[in-house]
Amino acid sequence: MPDFLLETEAGCRVAGVDEAGRGPLAGPVLAAAVAFPHGVPPDLARLLDDSKRLSAAAREAAFAALQAAAARGEADCAIAAASAAEIGRLNILRATHLAMARAVARLAVPPALVLVDGNRAPPLPCPVRCVIGGDGLSLSIAAASILAKVVRDRAMARLDPRWPAYGFARHAGYPTERHRAMLAEHGPSPHHRRGFAPVDRAARRFG
Repeated sequence: MPDFLLETEAGCRVAGVDEAGRGPLAGPVLAAAVAFPHGVPPDLARLLDDSKRLSAAAREAAFAALQAAAARGEADCAIAAASAAEIGRLNILRATHLAMARAVARLAVPPALVLVDGNRAPPLPCPVRCVIGGDGLSLSIAAASILAKVVRDRAMARLDPRWPAYGFARHAGYPTERHRAMLAEHGPSPHHRRGFAPVDRAARRFG
């Protein structure tokens, strides 16, 4: 389970940053930044973990608790995205870093240190520490992973009725067998990411 040790050891205002949606063929990549200026309330800490290890219901409960903590001033939370068009123009890594930078810039108070899940640091105006597997180690990163995942899943669900052929609400744009089949049958939507091989192949077929 994640804890607050990395943040405490830093001895300064720390924000955890994580993303959701690097692997899908469609939709934006989301990033979130979360800082706990006075530590994590115990009741909230018990809800936080790597978003991939939580059920959808548990993620929703943690998301609501984070929103409530932010309203009380116990958490500073920010969420940002890079669009499918930006992913196609920049590539997924650079677009992910752009979303992370946007999220950090939206925090109410600039952090003195950012902990980023993974091994590649985005360009930020403050020191960055990469933490491999950070969403399972740091409560700040775990919180960010939950915010990014929930907001992205909701965004993909909102696209579903507008583009019903693709089943975005079921797979959130990830390359499931069904999604690949629908992409090959119907061609890419405006929300599919150029530069991803299955999307580019379908785009060539449909001219």
